[in-house]
Amino acid sequence: MDVDSYDFIIVGAGSAGSVLANRLTEKSQWRVLLVEAGAKSHPYSRIPASFGLLIDHPTANWRYSSQPEEGTANRRIPVPRGKLLGGSSSINGLVFVRGQQLDYDTWGQLGNRGWSYDDVLPTFKRMEDYEHGSNDLRSQGGPLKVSNATDEGPLYDALRDAATELGIPHNPDYNGVSQEGIVRTQTTISNGVRMSTARCYLKPIKNRKNLRIETGAHTQKVIMEGKRCVGVDYHCKGKTIRAKASKEVIICTGGVASPQLLELSGIGQPELLRSHGIKIEHELMGVGEHLRDHINAPIKFHMKRGDLSYNKRMQGLGPAWQVLRYLFQKRGFMSLPSAPMLAFLRTRDDMETPDVQMHIVPYAVKNYKKRLLHDFPGITMAVYQLRPESLGSIHIQSPLPSEQPAINFNFLSDQIDRDAMLGGVKKIRQIMDTDAMKNVRGDEFLPGREIESDDQILNYIRNTAETAYHPIGTCRMGQGPGAVVDDHLRVHGLSGLRIADGSIMPTMVSGNTNAACIMIGEKASDIIKQDNA
Repeated sequence: MDVDSYDFIIVGAGSAGSVLANRLTEKSQWRVLLVEAGAKSHPYSRIPASFGLLIDHPTANWRYSSQPEEGTANRRIPVPRGKLLGGSSSINGLVFVRGQQLDYDTWGQLGNRGWSYDDVLPTFKRMEDYEHGSNDLRSQGGPLKVSNATDEGPLYDALRDAATELGIPHNPDYNGVSQEGIVRTQTTISNGVRMSTARCYLKPIKNRKNLRIETGAHTQKVIMEGKRCVGVDYHCKGKTIRAKASKEVIICTGGVASPQLLELSGIGQPELLRSHGIKIEHELMGVGEHLRDHINAPIKFHMKRGDLSYNKRMQGLGPAWQVLRYLFQKRGFMSLPSAPMLAFLRTRDDMETPDVQMHIVPYAVKNYKKRLLHDFPGITMAVYQLRPESLGSIHIQSPLPSEQPAINFNFLSDQIDRDAMLGGVKKIRQIMDTDAMKNVRGDEFLPGREIESDDQILNYIRNTAETAYHPIGTCRMGQGPGAVVDDHLRVHGLSGLRIADGSIMPTMVSGNTNAACIMIGEKASDIIKQDNA
């Protein structure tokens, strides 16, 4: 077996791992290995609308799926995760949401020092280059370019008028003072090109002499000597290579793969590990538990005019025109994020902050995630609860790294989640029933107005909803028996091993998770530099 030596080994070149590779190699004396199971890139990934193609692409996507469960009417639903440099930031819907101040203050109140809103705000500011300038809450000059969605038209005007009718504020910056309102989506797009962490954090430093990037390298396990992690074994080009880390191994493989890698390495629940014949290196009962994700339900409407949506514009020679428009103007369908407009709303007036998020998609889709369009003009309004309480789990089904783990979301098992989703669907209908929208929309065709009672709506959600692809919490940060890492992201009871990705989130952030995962990578780099000073 070949053996290589480094100071730090980062497993996973995704939203957080790419950031860590950039920041740790700022120390020229530190030798860093970045190990990524996927490829260097995919030719489609730079095009924003390509997420519909990459959502099920075998060379860019792990293509996980969940276990059948009551919350999904016993359906297996897709759980895509990025499998290339940049990870899911290279295949996602490009929506940039920090979350609410409440989210991070909750982390701090749970005993995680350094993770309250005031602590993480400087990190959010450092990482971004926001096109609308700097202020106390926003910043320019960081690696990650953030811009507003460029699509405009009468549909968006009607939606803003509908919000005015209902007293919903028009919010110019939902990542600023307040999240609430109907908003133009902020995106990780610049000049029509996807701004993944591979492009923003790895590409500028690819020639640093103290960084080695291995792609097509699937990590099999971390190597333990007693209670210290000393390296990893990874499979690359038909052989197994052992890489040693004199300082630390940092796992950044995400909410699905990080608990899987720990369990494959003998770190987790002893009974589970024994059942798969894996040697127990360290008992840690919280590994793979506390899974949360957003359950996403689409509501679809006909539109009265073809110019109000992209459905008619994508028929006949329309796709060719959209390709030309993208090539020469970087505008049009191919430049769109998953939703050019969002709404953050409260389902009850007594709530202090929004509890649901709506994704407003300017076309009607046969398949919401793959973006297969109907041949008639329409609109898709999708809703999810911002802070789900239902807890699931992710655990290995085999000692083989190549076999997918069992993903059990346990969706809608908590009454709070059911109430929020019901409230979200009713909010969509309120918006679409305003005078402003009645002038432009036709009938609701999915689920249809005959689906009216709470039980009927919940049954519709169970039979049609999917995950929003935001799995978090499976290596939860905190104290106590359910926690996996401390507030310095060190795995409890071990040395030389940290985790830095969405799996460490103690609770769900209010919105798409990519921005928070990038922040975690930035924050982790500061902590690691401090601890190794």
